[in-house]
Amino acid sequence: MKFLAITLIVHNGAKSPRERLREVVDNAVFAEELGFDGFGVGERHERPFISSSPPVVLSNIAARTRTIRLFTAVTTLSLLDPVRAFEDYATLDNLSDGRLELIVGKGNGAAQAQLFHVTAEDQWDRNREGYELFTKLWREDKVTWSGRFRPSLTDAEALPRPLQQPIRIWHGSATSKASVELAAQHGDPLFSANVTNPVEPYEELVKHYRERLAFHGHDPATALVGAGSAGFYVHEESQVAIERYRPIFEARRAYGPGVFSSLEDAIERGSTLVGSPQQIIDKVHRYHARLGHEVMHVQADADGLTDKQHRASLELFQSEVAPVLRREIPSRPFPAPVVSA
Repeated sequence: MKFLAITLIVHNGAKSPRERLREVVDNAVFAEELGFDGFGVGERHERPFISSSPPVVLSNIAARTRTIRLFTAVTTLSLLDPVRAFEDYATLDNLSDGRLELIVGKGNGAAQAQLFHVTAEDQWDRNREGYELFTKLWREDKVTWSGRFRPSLTDAEALPRPLQQPIRIWHGSATSKASVELAAQHGDPLFSANVTNPVEPYEELVKHYRERLAFHGHDPATALVGAGSAGFYVHEESQVAIERYRPIFEARRAYGPGVFSSLEDAIERGSTLVGSPQQIIDKVHRYHARLGHEVMHVQADADGLTDKQHRASLELFQSEVAPVLRREIPSRPFPAPVVSA
C-alpha cells in the first residue's frame, strides 16, 4: 500500500496566511523525510481554506523535496480554463522532475458560483470538457478543438511541453457516479473521498466503477483505487489517542452533526483512523477488503493536535503501521522521478 499526506490548507486565523502556507511546505518536507509516497494539496475557493492555488504551493514543495510524488487533491477542472491549467501543471511537471500526479474533480462549495459562474446545472459538463481538453493538450503538440465553455483552438501550441508523457490522472469522487463514469470511460484511476459517510456508499461506488471499466473495454482487474480517511491520530495507547482526538471531533460536530453520533461511532463505522498502531492496521485491512484500494491518505496537518503530538503520530504511523500495510497489501509502484535533482 502507498500512503499520501494531504492538506486542504484550512486557515482558522491563528496564523497569518504566510505562516500557514510555509507550514504546509514544511509539513511536505517532513512527510518526505518520514517516507510518505506522496503529498497532496487540495483546491478550495472559500473560507476557511487558503488553497486556491495548488500549483504555486506544490512548486514551492518541489523546490524543497526530491522524491515524494506531488498530488492535487483535487484540481477543479470545472472552474479552470483548461489551457491555463495545462500551462501551470506542465510547468510544475518540469520543475518537479515529473513527480506530478493530478486528481481532478468538479470541486464543491457555494463560492464557486459567485467567483466562477459555475452552477450545479453545468459543473459536470464543464468538468468533462475541461478534462478532455486538458488531456488533449498534454498529449499533442498542436491542438484543434471546440467546445461549449471556452473559445475554440486551431492548431494551437501550449507551452511548455510536459516532462511526463503520459501523465496519470486520478478522478476524485465523493458519491456521484458522474466522476466514476468519466474515470471508467478513459481507464483512469479513482480516488474515493471516503470521508463523510460509513463505508457502504463508497464501496458501492467503487464496485460501480469496476463494472463501468469493463463496460468501456478496460480490464477491471487493473483498476487502481485510492481512498481517503476522515481523521487521524495514532498513539501507542488507544485510549490516549481517543481522548486526545475527542475535542477535535466534537469541534467538527459543532459545525453540523454529521452521520456519526460519537467519536467511537466514527471510529467503528467511518474511516476515522484514531487508535493504537494495531487498531489502525486492522481498520485499514477491513476497508481494503471492501474497497480494494492500494493508496490511502492521512491528514497532513495537526488538525487541532499540538505540532508535537501530530509529528509523533506521523512518525509512529511510518515506523509501526506503514511497514506492515506495505507488506500485507501489495500495490503497484509509483513512477520514479524522470531525472535526478
